[in-house]
Amino acid sequence: MGREAVDAATLRRWLEVYAARLTERADHLTRLDAAIGDGDHGINMDRGFRAVRERVLNPADEAPLDGLLKGVGMALLSTVGGAAGPLYGTFFLRMAARAGGKDRLSASELAAALEAGVEGVRQRGRAEPGDKTMVDALLPGVEALSRALAEGRDLAAALAAAAAAAEEGCRATVPLVARKGRASYLGERSAGHQDPGATSSAYLLRALARVVSES
Repeated sequence: MGREAVDAATLRRWLEVYAARLTERADHLTRLDAAIGDGDHGINMDRGFRAVRERVLNPADEAPLDGLLKGVGMALLSTVGGAAGPLYGTFFLRMAARAGGKDRLSASELAAALEAGVEGVRQRGRAEPGDKTMVDALLPGVEALSRALAEGRDLAAALAAAAAAAEEGCRATVPLVARKGRASYLGERSAGHQDPGATSSAYLLRALARVVSES
């Protein structure tokens, strides 16, 4: 397999790296959420990806690519509380559906799978850019990925661009007034705080960029 494709092993490593990042940053995510939400985003995401590690990333389990992604989605739906469970669960289930029965995804197929995941999040959360949600990180990220690939950049470089765009989108949530979720109840008081869902979403794309660059 060349650098321009990813297989189930690469995706497993992505999820392992992301899960470790969530454990490291759980307190930070929870503090962000305490300012504008229920104060449990870090706890919930860490718990969800601990379940992913136990149920889906078991070394003895050689699930195919779409089975792996579906397993992640189902684990998150059953263990992550609040809005994050359905949203992240939908993200991975839509990725699985788009991946189909392939044993590896080309760069363009990976981008399409990520786009399908983001569209699932938008539909499930009824969120649009500027609503101060995870969409504000994910959408710029996948758009930057597709743009970089169209410009002829290799997958590692394109994912680095995607991660950077997601991080920029995450930071851009700080001045926004939330229009969706628990934060929207605060109205103008939600401005001045970084969205926790956008933050964990930026971690997700950065983890993928890291794994592909190291492969």
